[in-house]
Amino acid sequence: MEPGFWHERWARNQTGFHLPEVNPYLLRHWPGLGVANGAQVLVPLCGKSLDLVWLASVGHRVMGVELSEKAVEGFFSEQELTPQISQRGAFKVFQAGSIELWCGDFFALDAGAVADCRALYDRAALIALPPLMREQYAAHLNGLLAGGSRGLLITLDYEQAQKAGPPFAVSDEEARLLLGAHWGLDVLEEQDILGDSWKFVQDGVTRLEERVYRLAKG
Repeated sequence: MEPGFWHERWARNQTGFHLPEVNPYLLRHWPGLGVANGAQVLVPLCGKSLDLVWLASVGHRVMGVELSEKAVEGFFSEQELTPQISQRGAFKVFQAGSIELWCGDFFALDAGAVADCRALYDRAALIALPPLMREQYAAHLNGLLAGGSRGLLITLDYEQAQKAGPPFAVSDEEARLLLGAHWGLDVLEEQDILGDSWKFVQDGVTRLEERVYRLAKG
């Protein structure tokens, strides 16, 4: 999946993955992770999510990473914020208050860029990527964040043969295979959401589960 795919999705406003409210799993489960007040949170493939605003509102510094400059500009415009813009290596960085959005390729991040990050929030990154890129993403992520980091991961699980992604299906087995050597994974919640997902039903999907994990890096 090339960067042009996501640029085109944003250009055409094909952003069904963007939620118009803060993710309820984030509201329910983030407070129980034990992430220190003021800690910086890495949010890969963040889009213009309102979750960024919520994380900042509860006292965190937020580092979102997003490929689409249109999404980044849309976030600050919709939040009525005027960011300062700088160039840091391969990234164009937009910052307003405690929120930084790094516009560029997540795979270009190095450990130095995320040295202050002690937490991770992944609602839409792992499930946005096809299998080979998921392996690359997990390997890169595993090498970026320091031991002791905490996080929240949200996945979708369905029969991939019934519908093409994105969002892609990530089973519990795959999540543990990709991350389990570096992170402890505890399932906090599992929901059958097929009844609320008419597009999946229309495409013939017969099972659709959302799974929420607490992550703890060793």
